[in-house]
Amino acid sequence: MRLKLIACEVLYRELCAAVARSVNQVDLEFLPKGLHDKGGARMLARLQEALDRTETVSCDAVLFGYALCGNGLVGLTARSLPVIVPRAHDCITLFFGSRERYLEYFESHAGVYFKTSGWIERGQDLKPQLSFAYDALVERYGEENARYLYHELTKHYRQFTYIEMGVEPDNRFEEHARQEAAGRGWDFEKVPGDMSLIQGLVDGPWDDHRFLTVPPGSRIVATNDVSILGVEEA
Repeated sequence: MRLKLIACEVLYRELCAAVARSVNQVDLEFLPKGLHDKGGARMLARLQEALDRTETVSCDAVLFGYALCGNGLVGLTARSLPVIVPRAHDCITLFFGSRERYLEYFESHAGVYFKTSGWIERGQDLKPQLSFAYDALVERYGEENARYLYHELTKHYRQFTYIEMGVEPDNRFEEHARQEAAGRGWDFEKVPGDMSLIQGLVDGPWDDHRFLTVPPGSRIVATNDVSILGVEEA
């Protein structure tokens, strides 16, 4: 298949590595990190613009290297090509390989910020890394309990967790995160990442549990349940 992939530059090294191993022909387009900082409406406009440009490209589907990201995907409309997106609240899910593994780690490690090669070399901004956790807690425990749990888990940040994805050229990114933790007086931990969700995005086939397929003429909606994303007729 020939695919177009539109992605956040935070995933640059991982997606380039995945594309190099894929049997598919994948044309890459990276957008600047931090679009979700501008608000869901502005992020959506930027993503829709990038998607609409693919109408002139001959390909079988358009992939998005994005998660829900503060509702920045909500309203994204497939025109004449199917669109594939991971079912994830934020990009840390992609680095962990599944939303189940990410939630398990989050619940047992209160007060953690995450670091990857992309978060380090593409700019520093900690806040967006936390968007997944609250939504997932709501799904599991309900709104009232989730609000309390999230507050308790995040009121005292004290650790950087570096996710090693296996695409790093050396230990420079790990050392950067380790030194920043030391400078803040925080704990540091390195955990192995999992490329399976990222590789699955560029390889296909796209199972419904991990990926949402948006048919032409449909748009993305937030489901506010474990499926995270759904579709409706545009």
